[in-house]
Amino acid sequence: MRKQIIRSSSSVAANYRAVSRARSEKEKFAKLCIVVEEIDETQLWLEIIEELEYLSPEKMILLKSECEELVKVMTKYKFRLSQL
Repeated sequence: MRKQIIRSSSSVAANYRAVSRARSEKEKFAKLCIVVEEIDETQLWLEIIEELEYLSPEKMILLKSECEELVKVMTKYKFRLSQL
């Protein structure tokens, strides 16, 4: 489980970096879609970790809040790209 959350969260960073290096708007949009999917997967792993009580409630609130903010920002960015 630990490896999965590391993979999904690091994929968010790697794909976000790829967004800035995209060669076209379509490629940028595609990479951003992957970013949103990976954030969603990270949220899933956080929910599982929370259910299993592996981390303190305070830590979970912080992590889940950060993840939710990323979803909001990236979804808004994705929507703007789709309007171009």
